Amino acid sequence: MPRTSRTPTSRTSSRRRGALASLAAALLTLAASALTLSPSGASPARAASSLNQVTNFGSNPGNLAMYSYVPQGLAQGAPLVVALHGCTQTATDYYGHSGWSQFADQWGFTVVFPQTSNANNSLSCFSWFDSTKDTRGNGEAASVAAMVSYAESHYGSDPHRVYVTGLSAGAGLTADLLADYPDVFAGGAIDSGLPAQCATTQSAASSCQNSSQNLTPAQWGDKVRNSDPGYKGPWPRVAIWQGSADYTVYPVNATELRDQWTNAWGISQTASSTQTLSGGTTESVYNDGSGKPAVEMYSISGMGHGLAVDPGSGTAQCGSTGAYFLSYICSTYYTATFWGLNSGTPPTSTSSTTPPSTTPSTPPTSSAPAACFTANNYAQTVAGRAYQSGGYTYADGSNQNMGLWNVSVTHTLKETSPGYYVIADSGC
Repeated sequence: MPRTSRTPTSRTSSRRRGALASLAAALLTLAASALTLSPSGASPARAASSLNQVTNFGSNPGNLAMYSYVPQGLAQGAPLVVALHGCTQTATDYYGHSGWSQFADQWGFTVVFPQTSNANNSLSCFSWFDSTKDTRGNGEAASVAAMVSYAESHYGSDPHRVYVTGLSAGAGLTADLLADYPDVFAGGAIDSGLPAQCATTQSAASSCQNSSQNLTPAQWGDKVRNSDPGYKGPWPRVAIWQGSADYTVYPVNATELRDQWTNAWGISQTASSTQTLSGGTTESVYNDGSGKPAVEMYSISGMGHGLAVDPGSGTAQCGSTGAYFLSYICSTYYTATFWGLNSGTPPTSTSSTTPPSTTPSTPPTSSAPAACFTANNYAQTVAGRAYQSGGYTYADGSNQNMGLWNVSVTHTLKETSPGYYVIADSGC
C-alpha cells in the first residue's frame, strides 16, 4: 500500500544490577525521571570529522542542532535514517558507537543525528515526556520534522523511506515521532524506550519508566491514533529492543510498546513467529494481514539499559562498546534489515562530499557472466547470498522474498552483479 505524503511541519552480575538500580534512583532525584545516560568513555569507532553540522535547516522551535552523515557518492532517492541520542550524550557519541554510519556506507543511505543540549534539559535529554515539545507541530518534534524536510530537499532523500530510531530518552521521542508523523516515517526502532505519549508531563515520567500503566492495547493504540487525528494509515513498521535486566526503563515498557503498535496496526498481540538470535536475544515477530512483519520485538537476556552493539567485522556485527553501548548483538543491523535498507545501492566512490545528481536506484549490471546458485533458504543465507528477517528469507540486493527461512524451501539465485541476487527458478 503506497504511503501518503504530507508536509511534516503542517501539524551479569549483581554489581551491574546494583549499579543500574543506583543510577535509576539518581535519575529520579536529579532529572525528575528524565532518562539519563552517562557520557561514553570509549573512543568512537569513526572520526567525528565525518559528521557535518547543518545550520538554518528550517523551523526549529525545539532548539535542536542538526548533524548529518552523507556517504560520498550517494545517489539521489536514497533512504534517510534519523538517529536520536540518549541523555548526556551528543550526536557524535551516537554516531561513533551505534554503527549507523557503517551501514550507511555499506548500503547507501543518509543519517541525520539531531542533538539537544543542557539549555533544553539539564541532562541533555530529549523531552519525550512534555506534550508542549513532543507532539506534532510543536517543540522538538517539529524541529526533527524540519530536519527531515531539509534532508529530502538538499540530499534528495526518498520521502517514502524515512526512518527514525533512538536510545533511551531518544527512544521515547522516537515513539512520539512515529505517532506524531506516521505520514513522514515509514518505520522506527525504539531501543530501551517507552510507549508513545506514555507521559505528558515531566512529573509523570517516573511511573512510565518503572511500572506498568495498566492500559489495554486499545488504550495504548488510542495514544497513537490521537497524536495525528484523521490519519488512517499505513502505520510505521516498528522494532522494539529491550534488555531483560534494564532497571532504568523496566522491561514492561517493551510489552506496552508491543501492545501499542500491534493495536495501531489492528493485529494480534500474539507473535506470528519467534526465534533465538545471538547475544541471548529472542525475536518475536507480529505480521500484518499480508504476512509481512509489522512489529518486531527483541528481548535481550541479562542486558541492562543501553543500545545493543556487537563489535567486529562480521556481516551482522557493528558498533563499539562504551557506557550504555553494550556488547550483545548488533541491533542496528537487524533494525536496518527489518526496514529493508540492505537492499539499497551502495554509494559509488567519489571525491565530492555532495551527493551526485543521478537517477534513483536501478539494479546494478555487470559484464561478467551471471552465476547461479541452487540451495535451500538456510544454506543461501549462510553463504551470504540472502538474509532472513522475521522468519522469511530475502535475496541480497533485489530483496525478493524467497519464503520461509528453513531447509525445506529451495531456490536458484542468479548473481547479476557482485552482491546482487535475483530469483531464477525458471532457469539461469
